[in-house]
Amino acid sequence: MPKLTNRLPSYRLHKASGQAVVTLGGRDIYLGFHNTEESRDRYKLVIQEWLASQKRLPPSGPTGSRAERPLDITLNEIFLPYWEHVQQYYRKNGKPTSEIGNIRATLAPLLKVYGKYPARDFGPLSLKAYRQQLVEEGFTRQVINKKLPRVKQFFKWAVANELIHPQIYQALQAVPGLKRGRTAAPESKPIKPVPMELVEATLKHVNRFVAAMIRLQLYTGMRPAEVTIMRPCDIERSKEIWRYRPFTHKTEHHGKERLIFLGPRAQSVLIPFLSIEPTEFLFSPAKVKREMYEQRKANAITRRYTPYKRKRKPRKQPGDQYTTASYEKSIHRGTDKAFPPPEGLCEEELKAWQKRYRWTPNRLRHTAATFLRKEFGLDAARVILGHSSPTVTEVYAELDYEKAADIMARVG
Repeated sequence: MPKLTNRLPSYRLHKASGQAVVTLGGRDIYLGFHNTEESRDRYKLVIQEWLASQKRLPPSGPTGSRAERPLDITLNEIFLPYWEHVQQYYRKNGKPTSEIGNIRATLAPLLKVYGKYPARDFGPLSLKAYRQQLVEEGFTRQVINKKLPRVKQFFKWAVANELIHPQIYQALQAVPGLKRGRTAAPESKPIKPVPMELVEATLKHVNRFVAAMIRLQLYTGMRPAEVTIMRPCDIERSKEIWRYRPFTHKTEHHGKERLIFLGPRAQSVLIPFLSIEPTEFLFSPAKVKREMYEQRKANAITRRYTPYKRKRKPRKQPGDQYTTASYEKSIHRGTDKAFPPPEGLCEEELKAWQKRYRWTPNRLRHTAATFLRKEFGLDAARVILGHSSPTVTEVYAELDYEKAADIMARVG
């Protein structure tokens, strides 16, 4: 097998013309007279542009005329290199982020309609037609307004890589997002805090790892992704109030630090899980399964039954840590046990029943935010929740209308 190499394409002599040449992607790029300072400078520039474009040649060739771009390049042809860029760029700690799926869901319906047409034919009216299509499909105004910038970002990338004229992207900038009350698109329903009676009922039907994560979110206002990645090495326990610094978090790419304080109640939840290796995750589906096997085996021996046998090759092995998705699924299984649906429900009635009782980990953060804002004020809630702006905290915290009504009963 040939040995892989990272060597750059070489600067060579083209004997027939006496020029210097470099071959990129099967195309010969002529650089001027061989062994001159100008040709070597041009070689360096060509290689820099080639590497900057992830080893792809611009349509006009490196250092070629910027005015000579193909007029017939289609959106599908642009999407292929763009998708490679997306898969490489949107990664965090070596793992793909959710933005990859968001971009796929945004561009797939657009390319289905416009993909085979030249990019130069896609203008503001085309983007408005795509926006109207989303409205007719029932997407909320807020979701549509998140999809439009992703479409524009697609064209911006194409401009940055010299695949299309800048005027195409500039024209799309004139298409605004949808305004409240001026569109047929429905409004997203605000996320409400989860009622404590639902939380208490669910806690009785989840394993001890999931129950601990639920309580920690209530006590600290952590994001689901922050509680699922907790490790002993990330928790500073030298002071009375422990400090938890997640090794990765939502706003780290903005250069912001996330510091979570763990008080006595949170500490009491964590203590039973800390006797592990410092770099192990505290909350692990693999540990849940191991404990389940051990418990079943103990029960089998006590009752003189045949010991429970593990599957030799299970189809799917449990992970070393909970993900936000598996955490949410565990909560849903708990709510389904706490509030079993009546028999005989049709599919639509079953979905309505589950929607009434199921809740997500994100709502626990809203519950904590509401309590913190009510008891300690907006600024305290903002710091604890890790928000840069008080406006964001207002979104999470339900306004205390009962307190406002009580005040107006006295003074109004």
